[in-house]
Amino acid sequence: EHDEDMIRSADHIIELGPGAGAHGGELIAQGSLEDVMAEENSPTGRWLRGTGRYAAIRNRARNPLGMERRIIVKGAREHNLRNVDVEIPLGMLVAVTGPSGSGKSTLVDKILKRSLARTLQGAKAIPGEHDQVEGVEHIGRLVVVDQAPLGRSPRSNPATYTGAFDHIRALFAQLPLSRQRGYSAGRFSFNIKGGRCEKCQGGGALRIDMHFLNDAFVSCDSCGGRRYNRETLEVTYKGRSIADVLNLTAEEAGEFFNKVPRLSPLLSALCEVGLGYLRLGQSANTLSGGEAQRIKLAAELAKTSHDGVLYLLDEPTTGLHHDDVKVLLRVLQRLRDAGHSVLVIEHNMEVIAESDWVIDLGPGGGRHGGEVVAVGSPGDLISEKDSPTGKWLAKAERDVEKSQSFS
Repeated sequence: EHDEDMIRSADHIIELGPGAGAHGGELIAQGSLEDVMAEENSPTGRWLRGTGRYAAIRNRARNPLGMERRIIVKGAREHNLRNVDVEIPLGMLVAVTGPSGSGKSTLVDKILKRSLARTLQGAKAIPGEHDQVEGVEHIGRLVVVDQAPLGRSPRSNPATYTGAFDHIRALFAQLPLSRQRGYSAGRFSFNIKGGRCEKCQGGGALRIDMHFLNDAFVSCDSCGGRRYNRETLEVTYKGRSIADVLNLTAEEAGEFFNKVPRLSPLLSALCEVGLGYLRLGQSANTLSGGEAQRIKLAAELAKTSHDGVLYLLDEPTTGLHHDDVKVLLRVLQRLRDAGHSVLVIEHNMEVIAESDWVIDLGPGGGRHGGEVVAVGSPGDLISEKDSPTGKWLAKAERDVEKSQSFS
């Protein structure tokens, strides 16, 4: 569990860590809430004590001039939305908040996203009922960053999705032994014939039909799970074969390829989003939704885009620990600082507190929602009596003050 209220209500807490992947696997703390909060080395304890939380509740918009460049959704009336007009400033980190069922996903996903996708990308999905969306000319590109798997094939991995593998294969194709043998970059792909192991067809594992049970997978006895044939593995860069490289973590690969300009930004981006522990060749179907989402963000970070991108994210903090939320926030703020716009549907108070602008829907869910209750900076919402999110922000501030007095 990551939810604070659930953790605070638990009779006994067991915390693992201190990090993820190779940096985790240790018992950090266990016991009552008070025991964990008193543990100095506990990331969860620090979080529960309130260290560094809500320190940046914004009392005003980061860039008021951003209101001059904005998107306006007019007459939104799909589902429970009550013919509302919503102004979304660009060049900011904007949070759409409100109780479950208040109309957040309807507004952002069914109306705004679909309308922009039809205009900018020629998509066919029909937007929800509304009059019009103004300000589309301010957006050069629409990017939806969700927690869906990286691809339909389990062969997708962090290296292929970010484009790092293209540069790695090109590098191996330029090595002396590759030139001598006439190997192209395609030789180092595990998806096509030539360099891959044909027994497992580059998968590294063999499927065993278990009839009425789920299929089982065992390591390929021909390549030993390395995906490639013997001749391909004979080509090495700084002593490592292509299979060895795919087994490196993003952090290790960053050091290994630190003199390769085209690779460094991609690998650095994976580390920056907190995924330095992932192996480059790790199958996409073993990644969590949060990991898949951050890989997509890493791919965006590595791009040099100047066309005013609008990033849409639906509850990006789902399944993330507080430490991961902080990493995610830094990434979203970096995209904003690069001149892009970030729009998130969010319940997490720490993300809302550090947003530049908040659009609060409500006041309740279903037929009790569908209205714009409040707009403004997080600090503005605290003073709004009718804003459910404002009340939670005020409570969060008080809770942190109490927790900090505990420490």
